Amino acid sequence: MRGKPPEIAEEISRRPAGTGAPEILTLGRDGWLVRFALTLEPWVTAAVQKLHAQAQEAARSGALPGVTKVSPCLTSVLFSFDPASSERATMRAAIARLVEAEDWHTATPEPAARLWQVPVAFGGEHGPDLDEVATLSGRAAAQVIEDIAQTPLRVLAIGFAPGQPYLGLLPAPYDLPRMSALNPQVPQGAIALAVRQLVLFANASPTGWRQVARTAFRPFRPDSDTPIPLRAGDEMRLVPVSGSEMSVLLSAGDPAGGARLEVRR
Repeated sequence: MRGKPPEIAEEISRRPAGTGAPEILTLGRDGWLVRFALTLEPWVTAAVQKLHAQAQEAARSGALPGVTKVSPCLTSVLFSFDPASSERATMRAAIARLVEAEDWHTATPEPAARLWQVPVAFGGEHGPDLDEVATLSGRAAAQVIEDIAQTPLRVLAIGFAPGQPYLGLLPAPYDLPRMSALNPQVPQGAIALAVRQLVLFANASPTGWRQVARTAFRPFRPDSDTPIPLRAGDEMRLVPVSGSEMSVLLSAGDPAGGARLEVRR
């Protein structure tokens, strides 16, 4: 792009249309962003998860010298690097080699190394928007609960607030828009739905997403040795419990909220 310095000029790498080729874009002075799409689709989330895993392994093996961090988002992966130890063009070439080795439309992510099973109460006071989600998706409320509980959710990204996970993807009927009016506040632990994703709120917050459930699991624990227990790529299963059981878990004050972690490898 003429007239702009290379550290902010957008540089794009493409293969022929239809191959799932991502864009490689500059981000600030110390970042390259690999973007697969502008909208969320199943192949996009699979591609992000696979590239994130491959990039982490490449960084550990020295194939990405200078990379300081690899961060997945919903449709992209950010490569942060140290400009003092690696030139921008060299870094981009190494990322391009990694990216060009795959047809990302057929990507299959590695099985999750960690599985969280998290108790969740749906509907009622803990999920006041469940019935609206059922109506919009054309399902009974019980079917919505079953669909969510049976979906092997992955932590797609962590952001907006410290530790706050975006989980997905849900089946196509849950590709629902945000609400037309803002909900002034959902409580800590609220689980809300929009555009085939669930977000687990780390703190009380306003939102345009519909609250379908609540958990006592806290994804941000500032007083803990591990303040952010979740990692991008973790699998999460939401285990339905009754409203009274959830009230007991919330009253207990345990940040684990009855969740169990299984480490697979």
